[in-house]
Amino acid sequence: MRFKYSTTDPFQDEFDSLPRLPLILKLSDQSVEVVGLVDSGSTVNVLPYEVGLRLGASWDDSKANIRLAGSLGHLNAMSLFVTTQVGQFAPVRLAFAWVKSNEAPLILGQTNFFMEFDVCFYRSQLEFEVKPKSI
Repeated sequence: MRFKYSTTDPFQDEFDSLPRLPLILKLSDQSVEVVGLVDSGSTVNVLPYEVGLRLGASWDDSKANIRLAGSLGHLNAMSLFVTTQVGQFAPVRLAFAWVKSNEAPLILGQTNFFMEFDVCFYRSQLEFEVKPKSI
């Protein structure tokens, strides 16, 4: 499946476009439609606090022991496993570093989005392609 690069603000232009992927997250009987930034430079998947709450997850400070780096390095994070649906592909289970901040973007990173999906970026065409991993 190919997707267009997009912006988050109508006043931005194509130079501000990034590979953003619409998906559905499910936890127990709750589901949420979100858009995640496909980021090959991110080591982990990151889930904003509000999205975890909308899925019905409960925050536990004693389990918030994941160390993040870069601009998110100051945030507490805990692991949260979520069933994820991308387009018509079979659902997969993704591991997220759930951060206690709504300022963090939803990021799809190396662990484990890029372990479940093959991704090709066509920046010059403002498109990217996502398909289930090759077995």
